[in-house]
Amino acid sequence: MRKIIVKPAGAAVPVGPYSHAVRVGDLLFCSGQIPLEPATGQLVGGDIKAQTARVLENIKLILEEQGLGLENVVKTTVYMVNLADFAAMNEVYGKYFSCNPPARSTVQVAALPKGAAVEIEVVAHY
Repeated sequence: MRKIIVKPAGAAVPVGPYSHAVRVGDLLFCSGQIPLEPATGQLVGGDIKAQTARVLENIKLILEEQGLGLENVVKTTVYMVNLADFAAMNEVYGKYFSCNPPARSTVQVAALPKGAAVEIEVVAHY
């Protein structure tokens, strides 16, 4: 199987030397997304709810460019700077994955790029 690099139009430029996503066979591996505004590349202000919504909208943009939707996501990993924000993050996350949610891991980390409060990576199936 060959590796296909995904660079969606309209997505924020990655903050490092990585691809937005990589397709191998019938799987799409999306890099961790932080709450960057696609038009400006700047971190979205606001609380964990606003940041989580922006991250999930960024993920939707990558998926949609590949003809997929959130229903195709089979696994997510959520990285949070403060697990005390878990309930608020989970409230927003649950609105995006309201039916048959994917498998998920959530971990607390010391810091995230650009001072983000949350980062989410996903694996989707075609």
